[in-house]
Amino acid sequence: MAEVNQESGHLLYGLVLTPGGIARDGVVAVQDGIIVYAGAARWLPEACSGWPESNRVQDGLLIPGFVDVHVHGGAGHDFMYADAQAITEIAGYHAANGTTTMLATTMTASKEAIDRALGEISAYRSMEMPYAQLAGVHLEGPFISPKWPGAQNPEHIVPPDVNWLIEWEETYPGLIRQVTLAPEREGAAEVISWLRRRRITAALGHTDAAYEQVIAAADAGLNQAVHTFNQMTPLHHRKPGTAGAVLSDERIRAEVIADGIHVHPAVISILARLKGPEGLILITDAMSAAGLSDGEYAIGDLPVKVQDGVARLRDNPDALAGSTLTMIKGFRYLIQEAGLSLEDASRAASLNPAISLGLERSIGSLEAGKRADILLLDGALNLHGVWVGGRRLEL
Repeated sequence: MAEVNQESGHLLYGLVLTPGGIARDGVVAVQDGIIVYAGAARWLPEACSGWPESNRVQDGLLIPGFVDVHVHGGAGHDFMYADAQAITEIAGYHAANGTTTMLATTMTASKEAIDRALGEISAYRSMEMPYAQLAGVHLEGPFISPKWPGAQNPEHIVPPDVNWLIEWEETYPGLIRQVTLAPEREGAAEVISWLRRRRITAALGHTDAAYEQVIAAADAGLNQAVHTFNQMTPLHHRKPGTAGAVLSDERIRAEVIADGIHVHPAVISILARLKGPEGLILITDAMSAAGLSDGEYAIGDLPVKVQDGVARLRDNPDALAGSTLTMIKGFRYLIQEAGLSLEDASRAASLNPAISLGLERSIGSLEAGKRADILLLDGALNLHGVWVGGRRLEL
Protein backbone atom coordinates (compact mmCIF):
# COMPACT_ATOMS: atom_id res chain seq x y z
CA MET A 1 0.00 0.00 0.00
CA ALA A 2 1.20 3.52 -0.79
CA GLU A 3 1.76 5.92 2.09
CA VAL A 4 -1.42 7.75 3.16
CA ASN A 5 -1.06 11.33 4.35
CA GLN A 6 -3.48 13.21 6.59
CA GLU A 7 -5.35 14.95 3.77
CA SER A 8 -8.60 13.36 2.63
CA GLY A 9 -8.83 11.33 -0.55
CA HIS A 10 -11.88 9.64 -2.03
CA LEU A 11 -13.22 6.13 -2.46
CA LEU A 12 -14.63 4.25 -5.44
CA TYR A 13 -16.67 1.16 -4.64
CA GLY A 14 -17.62 -1.76 -6.88
CA LEU A 15 -16.19 -4.90 -8.37
CA VAL A 16 -12.49 -4.08 -8.60
CA LEU A 17 -10.24 -5.75 -11.16
CA THR A 18 -6.79 -6.06 -9.60
CA PRO A 19 -3.74 -8.04 -10.78
CA GLY A 20 -4.77 -10.70 -8.28
CA GLY A 21 -8.29 -11.05 -9.65
CA ILE A 22 -11.67 -9.44 -9.07
CA ALA A 23 -12.46 -8.12 -5.59
CA ARG A 24 -16.25 -8.48 -5.56
CA ASP A 25 -16.82 -6.25 -2.55
CA GLY A 26 -14.06 -3.94 -3.60
CA VAL A 27 -12.85 -0.40 -3.20
CA VAL A 28 -10.20 1.84 -4.73
CA ALA A 29 -8.81 4.57 -2.47
CA VAL A 30 -7.37 7.59 -4.29
CA GLN A 31 -5.34 10.45 -2.84
CA ASP A 32 -3.56 13.24 -4.73
CA GLY A 33 -4.25 11.46 -8.01
CA ILE A 34 -2.56 8.23 -6.89
CA ILE A 35 -4.09 4.89 -5.90
CA VAL A 36 -3.26 4.17 -2.26
CA TYR A 37 -5.32 0.98 -2.00
CA ALA A 38 -7.20 -1.32 -4.39
CA GLY A 39 -8.85 -4.51 -3.26
CA ALA A 40 -11.40 -5.95 -0.88
CA ALA A 41 -13.24 -3.32 1.14
CA ARG A 42 -12.74 -5.26 4.35
CA TRP A 43 -8.99 -4.61 4.13
CA LEU A 44 -9.32 -0.87 3.48
CA PRO A 45 -6.75 0.95 5.66
CA GLU A 46 -8.33 2.66 8.62
CA ALA A 47 -6.83 6.00 7.56
CA CYS A 48 -9.00 5.87 4.42
CA SER A 49 -12.25 4.68 6.00
CA GLY A 50 -13.77 8.12 6.48
CA TRP A 51 -13.08 9.41 3.00
CA PRO A 52 -16.05 10.46 0.82
CA GLU A 53 -17.36 8.17 -1.89
CA SER A 54 -16.96 9.14 -5.54
CA ASN A 55 -19.37 6.47 -6.68
CA ARG A 56 -21.31 3.46 -5.55
CA VAL A 57 -23.01 1.77 -8.49
CA GLN A 58 -24.93 -1.49 -8.31
CA ASP A 59 -22.71 -4.12 -9.97
CA GLY A 60 -20.29 -1.41 -11.10
CA LEU A 61 -16.95 -2.72 -12.35
CA LEU A 62 -13.76 -0.73 -11.84
CA ILE A 63 -10.91 -1.49 -14.25
CA PRO A 64 -7.68 0.31 -15.23
CA GLY A 65 -7.83 3.02 -17.89
CA PHE A 66 -6.95 1.98 -21.41
CA VAL A 67 -3.55 2.65 -22.99
CA ASP A 68 -3.65 3.12 -26.78
CA VAL A 69 -0.21 3.00 -28.39
CA HIS A 70 -1.52 3.38 -31.95
CA VAL A 71 -3.97 6.21 -32.62
CA HIS A 72 -3.75 8.77 -35.44
CA GLY A 73 -6.57 11.07 -34.42
CA GLY A 74 -10.28 11.51 -33.84
CA ALA A 75 -13.04 14.10 -33.50
CA GLY A 76 -12.14 15.46 -36.93
CA HIS A 77 -8.43 15.94 -36.27
CA ASP A 78 -5.21 14.17 -37.31
CA PHE A 79 -2.05 14.32 -35.19
CA MET A 80 -0.07 15.10 -38.35
CA TYR A 81 -1.76 18.50 -38.63
CA ALA A 82 -3.04 19.15 -35.11
CA ASP A 83 -2.33 22.23 -33.01
CA ALA A 84 -2.83 22.32 -29.23
CA GLN A 85 -6.61 22.78 -29.47
CA ALA A 86 -6.98 19.94 -31.94
CA ILE A 87 -4.81 17.64 -29.81
CA THR A 88 -6.98 18.50 -26.80
CA GLU A 89 -10.08 17.51 -28.77
CA ILE A 90 -8.51 14.23 -29.90
CA ALA A 91 -7.49 13.43 -26.32
CA GLY A 92 -10.90 14.43 -25.00
CA TYR A 93 -12.78 12.24 -27.46
CA HIS A 94 -10.70 9.16 -26.75
CA ALA A 95 -10.75 9.80 -22.98
CA ALA A 96 -14.55 9.82 -23.14
CA ASN A 97 -14.23 6.32 -24.60
CA GLY A 98 -11.88 4.97 -21.96
CA THR A 99 -8.39 5.91 -23.16
CA THR A 100 -6.41 7.48 -20.34
CA THR A 101 -2.93 7.27 -21.93
CA MET A 102 -2.05 7.35 -25.62
CA LEU A 103 0.75 7.64 -28.14
CA ALA A 104 0.16 10.29 -30.79
CA THR A 105 0.80 8.32 -33.95
CA THR A 106 2.24 9.94 -37.06
CA MET A 107 2.08 8.89 -40.71
CA THR A 108 4.51 8.34 -43.55
CA ALA A 109 5.12 11.89 -44.74
CA SER A 110 7.93 14.25 -45.65
CA LYS A 111 10.55 14.83 -42.99
CA GLU A 112 9.38 18.45 -42.75
CA ALA A 113 5.79 17.37 -42.07
CA ILE A 114 6.91 14.94 -39.37
CA ASP A 115 9.14 17.64 -37.87
CA ARG A 116 6.15 19.97 -37.60
CA ALA A 117 3.95 17.30 -35.99
CA LEU A 118 6.64 16.40 -33.44
CA GLY A 119 7.04 20.06 -32.53
CA GLU A 120 3.31 20.52 -31.90
CA ILE A 121 3.02 17.31 -29.89
CA SER A 122 6.10 18.12 -27.82
CA ALA A 123 4.75 21.58 -27.04
CA TYR A 124 1.40 20.10 -26.02
CA ARG A 125 3.07 17.68 -23.61
CA SER A 126 4.71 20.60 -21.82
CA MET A 127 1.26 21.94 -20.91
CA GLU A 128 -1.35 20.60 -18.53
CA MET A 129 -3.14 17.75 -20.28
CA PRO A 130 -6.78 17.72 -19.13
CA TYR A 131 -7.86 14.46 -20.77
CA ALA A 132 -5.98 11.39 -22.00
CA GLN A 133 -2.28 11.78 -21.24
CA LEU A 134 0.09 11.80 -24.21
CA ALA A 135 2.98 9.52 -23.27
CA GLY A 136 4.82 10.43 -26.44
CA VAL A 137 4.85 9.63 -30.14
CA HIS A 138 4.58 6.49 -32.21
CA LEU A 139 6.31 6.99 -35.58
CA GLU A 140 4.45 4.74 -38.01
CA GLY A 141 6.68 5.17 -41.02
CA PRO A 142 8.27 6.48 -43.11
CA PHE A 143 10.69 3.52 -42.80
CA ILE A 144 8.27 0.96 -44.25
CA SER A 145 8.00 -1.26 -47.34
CA PRO A 146 6.72 0.25 -50.59
CA LYS A 147 5.14 -3.16 -51.26
CA TRP A 148 2.79 -2.80 -48.27
CA PRO A 149 1.94 0.90 -47.96
CA GLY A 150 -1.67 0.42 -46.90
CA ALA A 151 -2.99 3.91 -46.19
CA GLN A 152 0.51 5.40 -46.01
CA ASN A 153 1.58 7.73 -48.82
CA PRO A 154 4.09 5.76 -50.95
CA GLU A 155 5.67 8.99 -52.21
CA HIS A 156 7.25 9.54 -48.79
CA ILE A 157 8.44 6.01 -47.98
CA VAL A 158 12.20 5.97 -47.36
CA PRO A 159 14.73 3.40 -46.12
CA PRO A 160 15.33 3.39 -42.35
CA ASP A 161 17.70 6.22 -41.47
CA VAL A 162 19.10 6.36 -37.95
CA ASN A 163 20.25 9.94 -38.50
CA TRP A 164 16.63 11.13 -38.65
CA LEU A 165 15.98 9.50 -35.29
CA ILE A 166 19.15 10.90 -33.75
CA GLU A 167 18.13 14.39 -34.83
CA TRP A 168 14.60 14.02 -33.45
CA GLU A 169 15.85 12.56 -30.18
CA GLU A 170 18.27 15.46 -29.74
CA THR A 171 15.53 18.00 -30.49
CA TYR A 172 12.75 16.29 -28.52
CA PRO A 173 14.38 14.07 -25.87
CA GLY A 174 12.19 11.17 -24.82
CA LEU A 175 9.29 12.09 -27.10
CA ILE A 176 9.49 9.12 -29.47
CA ARG A 177 8.38 5.94 -27.68
CA GLN A 178 7.70 3.57 -30.59
CA VAL A 179 8.93 3.30 -34.18
CA THR A 180 7.32 1.12 -36.84
CA LEU A 181 9.56 -0.06 -39.67
CA ALA A 182 10.04 -2.81 -42.23
CA PRO A 183 12.86 -4.95 -40.79
CA GLU A 184 13.91 -6.33 -44.18
CA ARG A 185 14.96 -2.92 -45.50
CA GLU A 186 18.56 -1.75 -45.64
CA GLY A 187 19.36 0.28 -42.54
CA ALA A 188 16.72 -1.42 -40.38
CA ALA A 189 19.21 -3.41 -38.29
CA GLU A 190 21.08 -0.24 -37.30
CA VAL A 191 17.83 1.52 -36.41
CA ILE A 192 16.57 -1.43 -34.34
CA SER A 193 19.84 -1.57 -32.41
CA TRP A 194 19.68 2.20 -31.78
CA LEU A 195 16.09 1.93 -30.55
CA ARG A 196 16.89 -1.01 -28.27
CA ARG A 197 19.72 0.87 -26.57
CA ARG A 198 17.32 3.73 -25.81
CA ARG A 199 14.46 1.46 -24.71
CA ILE A 200 12.23 2.71 -27.49
CA THR A 201 9.85 0.07 -28.85
CA ALA A 202 11.00 -1.24 -32.23
CA ALA A 203 7.94 -2.54 -34.06
CA LEU A 204 7.46 -4.18 -37.43
CA GLY A 205 4.70 -3.09 -39.76
CA HIS A 206 3.87 -2.45 -43.41
CA THR A 207 6.51 -5.05 -44.15
CA ASP A 208 7.44 -7.64 -46.77
CA ALA A 209 9.76 -9.47 -44.39
CA ALA A 210 10.23 -13.20 -44.60
CA TYR A 211 9.99 -15.32 -41.45
CA GLU A 212 13.76 -15.53 -41.09
CA GLN A 213 14.18 -11.77 -41.42
CA VAL A 214 11.70 -11.14 -38.61
CA ILE A 215 13.44 -13.62 -36.32
CA ALA A 216 16.78 -11.93 -37.03
CA ALA A 217 15.21 -8.56 -36.24
CA ALA A 218 13.86 -9.93 -32.96
CA ASP A 219 17.37 -11.14 -32.13
CA ALA A 220 18.50 -7.52 -32.62
CA GLY A 221 15.77 -6.09 -30.37
CA LEU A 222 12.55 -5.78 -32.36
CA ASN A 223 9.72 -6.69 -29.97
CA GLN A 224 6.35 -5.59 -31.35
CA ALA A 225 4.12 -5.96 -34.41
CA VAL A 226 1.67 -3.25 -35.41
CA HIS A 227 -1.90 -4.16 -36.47
CA THR A 228 -1.03 -7.85 -36.74
CA PHE A 229 -2.13 -9.56 -39.99
CA ASN A 230 -2.75 -6.22 -41.69
CA GLN A 231 -0.13 -4.99 -44.20
CA MET A 232 2.40 -7.80 -43.70
CA THR A 233 3.31 -11.04 -45.45
CA PRO A 234 0.69 -13.62 -44.44
CA LEU A 235 1.04 -17.05 -42.88
CA HIS A 236 1.47 -19.90 -45.35
CA HIS A 237 2.35 -23.45 -44.42
CA ARG A 238 5.48 -23.40 -46.61
CA LYS A 239 6.31 -19.70 -46.16
CA PRO A 240 5.38 -18.61 -42.63
CA GLY A 241 6.10 -14.98 -43.47
CA THR A 242 5.88 -12.03 -41.11
CA ALA A 243 2.62 -13.24 -39.59
CA GLY A 244 4.09 -16.66 -38.85
CA ALA A 245 7.06 -15.11 -37.08
CA VAL A 246 4.83 -12.89 -34.98
CA LEU A 247 2.65 -15.84 -34.00
CA SER A 248 5.57 -18.09 -33.09
CA ASP A 249 8.10 -15.76 -31.43
CA GLU A 250 7.23 -15.01 -27.83
CA ARG A 251 9.53 -11.98 -27.82
CA ILE A 252 7.18 -10.12 -30.18
CA ARG A 253 4.05 -8.53 -28.73
CA ALA A 254 1.15 -8.37 -31.18
CA GLU A 255 -1.05 -5.33 -31.65
CA VAL A 256 -4.55 -6.05 -32.97
CA ILE A 257 -7.43 -3.91 -34.21
CA ALA A 258 -10.51 -5.58 -32.72
CA ASP A 259 -13.28 -4.00 -34.77
CA GLY A 260 -14.65 -6.96 -36.74
CA ILE A 261 -13.31 -5.43 -39.95
CA HIS A 262 -9.53 -5.70 -39.86
CA VAL A 263 -9.29 -9.20 -38.34
CA HIS A 264 -11.87 -11.98 -38.00
CA PRO A 265 -12.78 -12.71 -34.36
CA ALA A 266 -11.72 -16.35 -34.70
CA VAL A 267 -8.28 -15.21 -35.83
CA ILE A 268 -8.07 -12.81 -32.88
CA SER A 269 -8.89 -15.76 -30.63
CA ILE A 270 -6.11 -17.82 -32.22
CA LEU A 271 -3.70 -14.90 -31.87
CA ALA A 272 -4.59 -14.45 -28.20
CA ARG A 273 -4.06 -18.14 -27.47
CA LEU A 274 -0.69 -18.23 -29.19
CA LYS A 275 0.62 -14.99 -27.69
CA GLY A 276 -0.74 -15.68 -24.21
CA PRO A 277 -2.06 -13.08 -21.74
CA GLU A 278 1.18 -11.07 -21.85
CA GLY A 279 1.58 -10.90 -25.62
CA LEU A 280 -1.53 -9.17 -26.99
CA ILE A 281 -2.04 -5.39 -27.26
CA LEU A 282 -5.38 -3.84 -28.20
CA ILE A 283 -5.14 -0.74 -30.39
CA THR A 284 -7.61 1.44 -32.25
CA ASP A 285 -5.51 2.73 -35.17
CA ALA A 286 -8.22 5.41 -35.13
CA MET A 287 -8.11 8.19 -37.70
CA SER A 288 -9.69 11.63 -37.78
CA ALA A 289 -13.22 10.40 -38.54
CA ALA A 290 -13.49 8.53 -35.23
CA GLY A 291 -16.50 9.98 -33.44
CA LEU A 292 -17.97 11.56 -36.57
CA SER A 293 -20.51 10.52 -39.20
CA ASP A 294 -19.82 8.87 -42.54
CA GLY A 295 -18.29 11.12 -45.17
CA GLU A 296 -15.08 12.36 -46.78
CA TYR A 297 -11.98 12.69 -44.60
CA ALA A 298 -8.22 12.26 -44.84
CA ILE A 299 -5.54 10.20 -43.15
CA GLY A 300 -2.29 12.07 -43.33
CA ASP A 301 -2.51 13.61 -46.79
CA LEU A 302 -4.52 10.80 -48.43
CA PRO A 303 -8.29 11.21 -49.04
CA VAL A 304 -10.52 8.73 -47.22
CA LYS A 305 -14.16 7.75 -47.56
CA VAL A 306 -15.95 6.50 -44.45
CA GLN A 307 -19.06 4.41 -45.06
CA ASP A 308 -20.91 2.49 -42.35
CA GLY A 309 -18.08 3.42 -40.01
CA VAL A 310 -15.43 1.74 -42.19
CA ALA A 311 -12.58 3.96 -43.43
CA ARG A 312 -11.09 3.20 -46.85
CA LEU A 313 -8.84 5.13 -49.20
CA ARG A 314 -11.06 7.05 -51.61
CA ASP A 315 -8.85 6.19 -54.58
CA ASN A 316 -8.26 2.57 -53.54
CA PRO A 317 -11.39 1.18 -51.86
CA ASP A 318 -9.66 -2.15 -51.18
CA ALA A 319 -7.28 -0.42 -48.74
CA LEU A 320 -8.51 0.10 -45.20
CA ALA A 321 -7.45 3.50 -43.87
CA GLY A 322 -7.15 3.07 -40.14
CA SER A 323 -10.37 2.72 -38.19
CA THR A 324 -13.09 4.63 -36.39
CA LEU A 325 -12.74 2.32 -33.39
CA THR A 326 -12.59 3.33 -29.74
CA MET A 327 -10.83 1.37 -27.01
CA ILE A 328 -14.06 0.64 -25.12
CA LYS A 329 -15.60 -0.88 -28.26
CA GLY A 330 -12.46 -2.89 -28.95
CA PHE A 331 -12.37 -4.07 -25.34
CA ARG A 332 -15.98 -5.28 -25.57
CA TYR A 333 -15.23 -6.97 -28.89
CA LEU A 334 -12.33 -8.93 -27.42
CA ILE A 335 -14.66 -10.33 -24.76
CA GLN A 336 -17.98 -10.67 -26.56
CA GLU A 337 -16.78 -11.75 -30.03
CA ALA A 338 -13.24 -13.10 -29.68
CA GLY A 339 -13.95 -14.90 -26.40
CA LEU A 340 -11.23 -13.41 -24.19
CA SER A 341 -11.75 -13.31 -20.45
CA LEU A 342 -12.33 -9.98 -18.74
CA GLU A 343 -8.90 -10.25 -17.17
CA ASP A 344 -7.08 -10.98 -20.44
CA ALA A 345 -8.95 -8.28 -22.37
CA SER A 346 -8.12 -5.73 -19.68
CA ARG A 347 -4.47 -6.74 -19.75
CA ALA A 348 -4.40 -6.36 -23.55
CA ALA A 349 -5.96 -2.90 -23.29
CA SER A 350 -4.02 -1.57 -20.30
CA LEU A 351 -1.09 -3.38 -18.72
CA ASN A 352 0.53 -4.87 -21.83
CA PRO A 353 0.73 -1.55 -23.69
CA ALA A 354 1.98 0.10 -20.49
CA ILE A 355 4.75 -2.50 -20.32
CA SER A 356 5.60 -1.88 -23.97
CA LEU A 357 6.13 1.79 -23.07
CA GLY A 358 8.11 1.00 -19.92
CA LEU A 359 5.39 2.68 -17.84
CA GLU A 360 4.05 -0.32 -15.96
CA ARG A 361 5.19 1.09 -12.61
CA SER A 362 2.90 4.09 -13.00
CA ILE A 363 -0.07 2.98 -15.13
CA GLY A 364 -1.77 -0.11 -16.53
CA SER A 365 -3.36 -1.71 -13.46
CA LEU A 366 -5.23 -0.85 -10.28
CA GLU A 367 -2.44 -1.06 -7.72
CA ALA A 368 -1.21 1.11 -4.89
CA GLY A 369 1.31 3.67 -6.05
CA LYS A 370 0.02 3.95 -9.60
CA ARG A 371 -1.75 6.89 -11.18
CA ALA A 372 -5.48 6.73 -10.57
CA ASP A 373 -6.57 6.11 -14.16
CA ILE A 374 -9.81 4.24 -13.62
CA LEU A 375 -12.86 3.23 -15.64
CA LEU A 376 -16.34 2.45 -14.30
CA LEU A 377 -18.34 -0.08 -16.34
CA ASP A 378 -21.69 -1.76 -15.88
CA GLY A 379 -22.42 -5.46 -16.29
CA ALA A 380 -22.84 -5.04 -20.05
CA LEU A 381 -19.41 -3.35 -20.25
CA ASN A 382 -20.87 0.06 -20.99
CA LEU A 383 -18.71 2.96 -19.82
CA HIS A 384 -20.12 5.16 -17.05
CA GLY A 385 -17.11 6.93 -15.59
CA VAL A 386 -13.52 7.87 -16.41
CA TRP A 387 -10.93 9.11 -13.92
CA VAL A 388 -7.55 10.41 -15.10
CA GLY A 389 -5.08 11.01 -12.31
CA GLY A 390 -7.93 10.70 -9.82
CA ARG A 391 -10.04 13.40 -11.48
CA ARG A 392 -13.39 12.36 -12.89
CA LEU A 393 -14.03 13.55 -16.42
CA GLU A 394 -17.34 14.81 -17.73
CA LEU A 395 -18.44 12.30 -20.38
